[in-house]
Amino acid sequence: MYLVTVLGNLLIILIISSDPHLHTPMYFFLSNLSLADIGFISTTVPKMIVNIQTHSRVISYVGCLTQMSLFILSGCMDDMLLTVMAYDRFVAICHPLHYSAIMNPHLCGFLVLMSFWIIVGLFYGTGLSAYLGSAVSLSPRTCAVFSVMYTVVSPMMNPFIYSLRNRDIKTTLRRIHSNEDNHRT
Repeated sequence: MYLVTVLGNLLIILIISSDPHLHTPMYFFLSNLSLADIGFISTTVPKMIVNIQTHSRVISYVGCLTQMSLFILSGCMDDMLLTVMAYDRFVAICHPLHYSAIMNPHLCGFLVLMSFWIIVGLFYGTGLSAYLGSAVSLSPRTCAVFSVMYTVVSPMMNPFIYSLRNRDIKTTLRRIHSNEDNHRT
């Protein structure tokens, strides 16, 4: 599942960056969402795989804080990018004649940058208190199932939900695939 997630999100980034027709605000946000998803899943799953292989659950205090920080930052980045993407779709639907003037490259870059800084600010205020606060009394197995669903399944599904079902992405993917076939022959 980890490999599917990373490769699926890398594929989305490759497709969007390789096709000039996809250099639009929505695809810019989608490629950033894919990057955030790679960061999100890569903060926990590799350590989890090592723990399973070594039958160890040990993590240093600094390692735990680093992992938790990157996990929360990546997760919040996902949420902020989804919010920015919703704003992009709102402008496209409600103000189609002004869309290109409103959603210019400078605003798109600014929105992604602001998303990052808002997340950093929110992280230190709320993230630490939520994770360092008292835990709800659930069984360890239930907590593990919820953790896997949240950390692995969600980022794995995002490329399929937001990109690979998209007609423009499919067209570009077919074009790239047919170009590879033509180069082989």
